[in-house]
Amino acid sequence: MKKTKVAINGYGVIGKRVADAVALQNDMELVGICDMAADWRIKMAVGKGFPVFALYDVYKPKMIDSGIPVKGNLKDLITRSEIIIDCTPKGAVKRNIGLYQSAGLKFILQGGEKHELTGHSFSAENNYTSAIDRSSTRVVSCNTTSILRTLTPIKNAGLLKRARGTLLRRATDPWESHLGGIMNTLVPEKDIPSHQGPDVQTVDSDIDVITTAVKVPQTLSHLHYWNVQLTRKADKQEILDAFKESTRIQMIRYEDGLSANNAIKECMMAKGRPYGDMYEVALWEDMLKTEGDELFYAYVVDNQAIVIPETIDAIRALTGMETSAEISIEKTNTSLGIL
Repeated sequence: MKKTKVAINGYGVIGKRVADAVALQNDMELVGICDMAADWRIKMAVGKGFPVFALYDVYKPKMIDSGIPVKGNLKDLITRSEIIIDCTPKGAVKRNIGLYQSAGLKFILQGGEKHELTGHSFSAENNYTSAIDRSSTRVVSCNTTSILRTLTPIKNAGLLKRARGTLLRRATDPWESHLGGIMNTLVPEKDIPSHQGPDVQTVDSDIDVITTAVKVPQTLSHLHYWNVQLTRKADKQEILDAFKESTRIQMIRYEDGLSANNAIKECMMAKGRPYGDMYEVALWEDMLKTEGDELFYAYVVDNQAIVIPETIDAIRALTGMETSAEISIEKTNTSLGIL
């Protein structure tokens, strides 16, 4: 089997997880990761056997002095690749896109970047086919991914009229919590809608959705509350049956002791998930309620992990190596242990 040569630029929170996921695929080859750091994170990549490249030559001496074998720079990595996943910090990507385009290299951006940079935003269960053989796409953010995963099955069942959600957003990534974040306060986002609602519409413009968001002093995950107006009265079982359309929604129950995000994180660790990652939306089955034509539900989003399977599927779509969304999703789910 011919394997697609995949590169990753940026080996941080998302980049390291994408690298691990690519390495699990039998139809992909990780040809290298690129970064400018010379710390323990990059040494972990070396330990896993990933070829390491410096962003620019100026960073190579420090990396070499730290014991990191450097194979070259970003331009060298580009020449070895068929597609690159840009996981660099927000705003840094603009200088890289020109390099990718000049080399005729397909590329994937992450949800922190603007839709306009690629002209296409991706969610595997929504618009896989429209990404096939494109030169680039943007995998939408963690929160946007979760909204699409839960609202799309309701829409496909002919039940979605409009949706209004409130997001309780974690303050920062866990590994950076000693550097910033908030304590003993709640910070509401000033703009209504918050950016996630309009971002959903870059994937599916037919979804009537408005979001509000509050930053909260914790780092484990995001939590969403949703109030959905349905097109007609529906009972709880009909909604649960609709959610089964998505293989990336995991129903959880209070009675199983999964009543808070720390318990859910511990459950993922007990399952043996790398980093305790949760690729699915964890939706409380026993909290979900219908009242006439209204639906209420809540769920938890692991912002470090939920976009990883989407990114793997996006690689297959852009390269045209798999034209069936269902087959790609099944491959990705199996490799990551999504049952």
